[in-house]
Amino acid sequence: MSTPPAPEPDTATLIRIRLNLDNDDIRRNVHRPNSLHKTVMLLAPEGLGDTPRQKAGILFRLEHATHTTPPTLLVQSQMPPDLTRLPAAYGTAETRDLTPLLAALTTGRRVRYRITANPSIRRTVKDGTDPFFPGVKPRHTDVPLHGDDALAWWQRKATRAGLDLHSAALTPLPRSRHPIRKEHDDRPSGEFRYALRRFDGEATITDPDQLRNAVLAGIGRGKAYGAGMLSLAPA
Repeated sequence: MSTPPAPEPDTATLIRIRLNLDNDDIRRNVHRPNSLHKTVMLLAPEGLGDTPRQKAGILFRLEHATHTTPPTLLVQSQMPPDLTRLPAAYGTAETRDLTPLLAALTTGRRVRYRITANPSIRRTVKDGTDPFFPGVKPRHTDVPLHGDDALAWWQRKATRAGLDLHSAALTPLPRSRHPIRKEHDDRPSGEFRYALRRFDGEATITDPDQLRNAVLAGIGRGKAYGAGMLSLAPA
């Protein structure tokens, strides 16, 4: 009897782009999530159909500037990225293969984590109003969570993702707005707003398979606009 082939290892590439803010276009790009999403998607191959982000496995997170570093755009892709498609003078880019990190996720290992997420709950709208689209009768609305409610949301998500949290620091980020309209949505084009929260801390791995899935697929809503990318490092 022949031996079945070994499964392909989980793999992804991390692209770190230190942004060039001397460029006016790039400064505007950074503050417009919809525009930033379009730039990130230039890294993906063409011809991926209606859901290119999901098919390419692309997630991203904007790390704001510090006293010693410029703002940095982190992009994770399950397909080889094409850095030549980035706009001219966009920034300094480097790549890292995440295959060894994904393979090293084992039960009981302690890790440091960071994720910028969109903690929210989806509620059915009963009174026929929507705070973002007055006069429209939506089926539901997403309500941002804050403070302890946001921390509780992350605790639930982390547990399902195979992490036992030891600490969780919550950092609110500036509220973003961008125009959005989906073809299957009967709402008028307008402003969609969401609240991003950054969570940092340490945890122990309880389920490596679930954790790898969470790293590759992302966590929560708003992945197309800079939410959901989970980064891990040895503690």
